[in-house]
Amino acid sequence: MASSSTSAIHKSSFKYDVFLSFRGIDTRTNFVDHLYDALKRQNIETYKDDKNLQKGNKISKELIKAIEESRFHVIVFSKNYASSLWCLDELVKIMECQKKQTGQTVYPIFYDVEPTEVRKQSGALGEAIAKHENKVGDGKWREALKEAADLGGWELKKTANGHEKCEPLAATAKAKEE
Repeated sequence: MASSSTSAIHKSSFKYDVFLSFRGIDTRTNFVDHLYDALKRQNIETYKDDKNLQKGNKISKELIKAIEESRFHVIVFSKNYASSLWCLDELVKIMECQKKQTGQTVYPIFYDVEPTEVRKQSGALGEAIAKHENKVGDGKWREALKEAADLGGWELKKTANGHEKCEPLAATAKAKEE
């Protein structure tokens, strides 16, 4: 448990406790909404993209700032995650922050994909990333996918027997914060 003075220092160094990276068409109205609600119930300040972000191919300055100002990054890998250039650019930025060792931590969640599919870019995720081959960023995206998949994370199929239980994930984030 951290002392109150340590917590105060931590709180001032990051605007958000958690940044959620996900592909909306796969997870926004189910798993990510459940996770977001569970985090908020634990009073964990969570960044989730909203209607204020302009959608497009390039990552916005606002999103980059939110990534930099978040202590934890939760990446929800799903079958269509790599079909979004926006998600791939987010992932690259998240992994850059991880490498800088600024006290930020990345937690991958594998939602309806296996870690090996993300690591090797195979299956549906592999098909999605293949559509971006030879585009600017292709090498960075592939490397970031591999690096993130090599981190310890949760496989929902194994963690909750396929059920979308978010309370244990929220409790882990809360414990790390303290």
